[in-house]
Order: sequence, then structure tokens, then C-alpha cells
Amino acid sequence: MAVDKTPSRVRRMFAAVAQRYDLLNHLLSAGIDRRWRRRTVRLAPPVVDGPLAGLPVLDVCTGTGDLALQYVRAMESGSANNQHPVPPVIGTDFCRPMLELAAEKARRRGLADRLSLMEVDTLRLPFADDSFQIVSVAFGLRNLADTDGGLREMTRVCCPGGRVAVLEFSTPRVWPIRPLYLWYFRHVLPRVGQAVASNRDAAYNYLPASVGEFDEGEALAGRMRAAGLDRVRFQRFTLGVATLYIGEK
Repeated sequence: MAVDKTPSRVRRMFAAVAQRYDLLNHLLSAGIDRRWRRRTVRLAPPVVDGPLAGLPVLDVCTGTGDLALQYVRAMESGSANNQHPVPPVIGTDFCRPMLELAAEKARRRGLADRLSLMEVDTLRLPFADDSFQIVSVAFGLRNLADTDGGLREMTRVCCPGGRVAVLEFSTPRVWPIRPLYLWYFRHVLPRVGQAVASNRDAAYNYLPASVGEFDEGEALAGRMRAAGLDRVRFQRFTLGVATLYIGEK
């Protein structure tokens, strides 16, 4: 049976776990999720000099803003030695409680003036064509009711010469890592998640189910090409637990 990804259910589910979302992400991944986001920004860095330098970065399905804030830091660091003004980073999500946590996180880190947050559905982005130099998403693409529609929207608002970066969970291929990981992912993670962030939608049962049915590797790269991206490549992280996909427009 296909996982229920109706927008109302997904929004309600993430709202219910929002307060414990960061804690569980870092706990259940042993903190490795932070490294994955840093590597995403290194492999799909913002342009701070040249024709695209003035264009902003968009992070969709931003959740509590971790990847967006990584891009804020990269923008400021890269712009320190050139004359271009630092372009903004915009984070969008359709779950208000997650955005409220992202805003608080940005305030605590002194970055509130560098990150704009908007309550927006990724399937209907309110931006003009060719607006952003980077359009990114971390662990959110598989939650969309229409994956291909989301990829088309991300591609539409990306400028020519810009890049779309998708960081998503995947499944290790190497034995014996694969069966051990699947056992943990299907049996341990949901129990820990439900114990720490109890919710009626069983969000941490949804996680392995949604990952298990979602395309990965060349299959997802093909969908990115079909959305209008070129030179799509992907790199697996941590034995294949996560994968970064980058395509150019």
C-alpha cells in the first residue's frame, strides 16, 4: 500500500513532532545529519562572484532551517573577500510550527536578518521563473504528494546556470550493512521516535515507509532530468544512508 502523503496529513504530522524534530534527527543519526548538510553546501556551493553572485538561494521544505542556515553561513563566508552584496537565503515550508522553530534558531544564532522564511507549498512556489542560483531540499522531496511536480517547480525557479540540490535518505547496498540498517530503520527508529515524540500519525513509522517506496540513485536522477535539469549526478554519503543529487539548469 502506498504511503499516505496527502498534504493535510503530512502538515499535521510534522506539526505534531516539530518540538522534538531536531533532537530526534540528531539522536537517531548520531549527529551525522549535520555533516550531510555541510557536505551538501560544499558540493553545491553558492556563487559569490560572477554573473550569478547577486541571486538568492532557496531552500524548500526547509523544516527547522538547518540547510538554509548552512547556506547563510556559506554566503557570508564566501562574500567576505569580494565586492558583491551578500544575497539573501529564503527558506519555505508549508508547516508553520516548523517555520517558527527555524525563525527562533536563526535568532539565537544572530542570523535572523539573513534568512527569510515563508509559509509556502513547494508544489506552488510564488516566485518568478529563473529567480535563484541554488534551489535545495533536504529530506523533504519524498514528502511531496507529487514528486515530479515539486522537481518541476524547483527547476522553474532556478536560473540558467544555477543548480538544484536534493539531499535525501537512501538505502545502503553493502552486505552486512544493508540488513542491519534496514532492521534498525524499520524496528528501532520508529519505536524510539514514537516514545520521544508521540503523535497520532506515527511519524517515525512514516519515515521508513516513505524512504522504502521512494526512488533513489539513477531512478531519481532520471526524474530530475525529466524535470529539465542537465548534468545530473549523485553521491552517496555514509555507506549509502543518504544521497546527494545535483542537477544544473
